[in-house]
Amino acid sequence: MLNIAQLNETRAAATLEDGERPLWPAMHRGWRCRCPNCGAGPMMNGYLKVRDTCAVCGEDLHHQRADDGPAYLTILIVGHLMAPLMLFVFTRYRPDPLISATIFSIGCVALSLFLLPRIKGAMVGLQWAKRMHGFGQNDG
Repeated sequence: MLNIAQLNETRAAATLEDGERPLWPAMHRGWRCRCPNCGAGPMMNGYLKVRDTCAVCGEDLHHQRADDGPAYLTILIVGHLMAPLMLFVFTRYRPDPLISATIFSIGCVALSLFLLPRIKGAMVGLQWAKRMHGFGQNDG
């Protein structure tokens, strides 16, 4: 756990003097399912449920509106990764269709389950950094 001095340094580093919030660090913290502000507190309360506030720094996270965006991007990424791989495997090795369907179905589900919470976290980090949907409305 962070002590108060480290927490204040982390929060000060996350919010620059001119009010800008760094985009890529916030998205990276979100990708790791951590608070986009401090990077120490867990963002998720379950698999996809975003906490109302960060348990470490107290940042309000209830403003997030990721909705269907993470699911859409997950499907887009998984499709663009798996389709060429399926074509390559089919043309190179000619596996039995049932074996091929089974392996690629499991691969698609596993990759989707891996990517979905990370993409959602990155989208919440993007919204936080850009002050979208009420993030930062109480800032001075």
